[in-house]
Amino acid sequence: MAKDPVRVLVTGAAGQIGYALVPMIARGVMLGPDQPVILHMLDIPPAAEALNGVKMELVDAAFPLLKGVVATTDVVEACTGVNIAVMVGGFPRKEGMERKDVMSKNVSIYKSQASALENHAAANCKVLVVANPANTNALILKEFAPSIPAKNITCLTRLDHNRALGQISERLNIQVSDVKNVVIWGNHSSTQYPDVNHATAKTQGGETPVRQLVADDDWLKGEFITTVQQRGAAIIKARKLSSALSAASAACDHIRDWVLGTPEGTWVSMGVYSDGSYGVPAGLIYSFPVTCCDGEWTIVQGLPIDEFSRKKMDSTAQELTEEKALAYSCLS
Repeated sequence: MAKDPVRVLVTGAAGQIGYALVPMIARGVMLGPDQPVILHMLDIPPAAEALNGVKMELVDAAFPLLKGVVATTDVVEACTGVNIAVMVGGFPRKEGMERKDVMSKNVSIYKSQASALENHAAANCKVLVVANPANTNALILKEFAPSIPAKNITCLTRLDHNRALGQISERLNIQVSDVKNVVIWGNHSSTQYPDVNHATAKTQGGETPVRQLVADDDWLKGEFITTVQQRGAAIIKARKLSSALSAASAACDHIRDWVLGTPEGTWVSMGVYSDGSYGVPAGLIYSFPVTCCDGEWTIVQGLPIDEFSRKKMDSTAQELTEEKALAYSCLS
């Protein structure tokens, strides 16, 4: 039996990440090789012509799984009936801008998109926020879409998770698919804490702790962490553009694992609504290790947290608490 198509919204679809992401979705990378999709693409009116160009290319690519394309600058049309929403559109920080100015622009964007999703998306729509500040944009979206369950609103830290896997695999000179269970704690910002204390790698002797294989605590507590934290900036320096291909790929990984489940014994990092686990204040969108099954994520419990980790986890939580206060001050 052919499956019914799933409607997937991508906002900011004419931008760099959107352009990398929509063909991945249309090819089945996000939802599987047997899942038809209808793409809903939203962008702002100045990008309408470029957006139409992306739609033309999607037609030209003749993707067998792509059963329709909605390309629009109207937020209600874009959100109508969508099952999955990937929020890539946002206001980027420009030179000379204060954080509060950026926050205030994004608060108004996410407030309006939240109400469109709340009123027009399909029941049980799953939302992934990619645009920065991702955690706080997701929190604003949650505030203004109270009928969407909190567990359905997430933000992207899978890119950081994948970056951490990549750094370990390069360091150990092994396949990235042989490394698992790193954790990204906290904010998708330079305060995030990439944690390898629980990570393992496949070796000839079976699963071995990464810390034991690397055997260099100075690197793991220093350069490894800063490399992952600042990787986005390093890519901007190299490409003169922000990371798009890797962000799009991580967004597909995030949704695929959420919808189709994580492999047995493996967890991934997702920015989710905190319930107070690991002493993280409830009411923040914070990145935790999660497993997914039947379309639901669950925070992995009981991981031992050492003093070094505790400090890092608390400091990124502190930044999120401050961002939350700043966002709320933009609302008043």
